[in-house]
Amino acid sequence: MSSRRTVLIAAALAALAALSACSPLAAPPAVPVVAEGDGPLVAFYGDSYTLGTGASDPALRWSTQIAERRGWREFNPSVNGLGFVNNRGTYGAGDLPDQIIAQQPDIVFVTMGLNDNFSYSRAAAEIEAQIAIDLRRLREGLPDARIIVVEPFWYTAEQPESLGIIAGWVQREAQAIGADHIAGASDWIAGRPGEMAADGLHPNDEGYALMTRLMEEALAELGL
Repeated sequence: MSSRRTVLIAAALAALAALSACSPLAAPPAVPVVAEGDGPLVAFYGDSYTLGTGASDPALRWSTQIAERRGWREFNPSVNGLGFVNNRGTYGAGDLPDQIIAQQPDIVFVTMGLNDNFSYSRAAAEIEAQIAIDLRRLREGLPDARIIVVEPFWYTAEQPESLGIIAGWVQREAQAIGADHIAGASDWIAGRPGEMAADGLHPNDEGYALMTRLMEEALAELGL
């Protein structure tokens, strides 16, 4: 890896790690309201890129867009800065997998792992273990649900080595529980400044529209 590339990646990691450090560990969030309707219930286990941070309106986030287009009822308790380990203050009762299992959804999306890159240097073993724990909990608690595990999203053209490692763990554990896996998502929004919000860290409305289109294509390949 060139010295310039190393500096760029280090700077990007430091910027987002600093932003994450400004917030306390994620406490169990208030349980969001389930969208009205009688369609299938779909739950989202994710971070800010699934919560819709950076969009001018939450209705423009990709999760809401794909749910509305399919007549699905959305349950989205995603949390800014959350990883399988990063910025996580709750494990077990009250955490996001627990909230999702309590809803007994028909479909579950898991879009986690981006933020764990900022904890990788000190917690790689814990991240690997927690990916397996969380996905197995979801499968055991939702034996009949269709679970769709998405490769971790990313935001810069330069990608840290840890991203590929974490993505590999996510794919392995998705296969272990018989979940669908969507590959390539780390490249969807990466290095596209025109699709990023003013903070340079999150998608803007155009970015979420791009993510929606690419997710639509991936879901079509899965028959959804």
